[in-house]
Amino acid sequence: MRLKAVLFCLAFSTVSSAALSQVSVQINVPGIVQIAPPPPRYEPVPRATPGRIWMPGRWAWNEREYVWRAGQWQTARPDYVYAPGRWVAGDGGWRWSEDQWRRRPDGRRGREEGDERRSWDDEQRGGGNHCPPGQAKKGRC
Repeated sequence: MRLKAVLFCLAFSTVSSAALSQVSVQINVPGIVQIAPPPPRYEPVPRATPGRIWMPGRWAWNEREYVWRAGQWQTARPDYVYAPGRWVAGDGGWRWSEDQWRRRPDGRRGREEGDERRSWDDEQRGGGNHCPPGQAKKGRC
């Protein structure tokens, strides 16, 4: 009889202590960084060269911390404009949106000073083909 009482008390205390304990789980979603990136560094843009586009430097996440990747020149693509990558806040953290080459909407060839920036800025302000977050997956864009 006494053994049953001891076993009952032991079982009850185990169950009640498990119910009172808290569990903390951190889910690491691939591609999402919990720490905001530092502000961009100033990088002087070298003198322009024909047929080349300057890709500005950026902060990259290496699974532990942000590291600076210096800017570089890349060969220009005819009929395309360069849109630099950027860190985007969302989903409880920060996600890197890759650099993109976008087809020129007016079909002009060649590069005129400031074309890339104007095209990119217009799109960021709502011009161009913008699809609100989550709508492309639903087939609405």
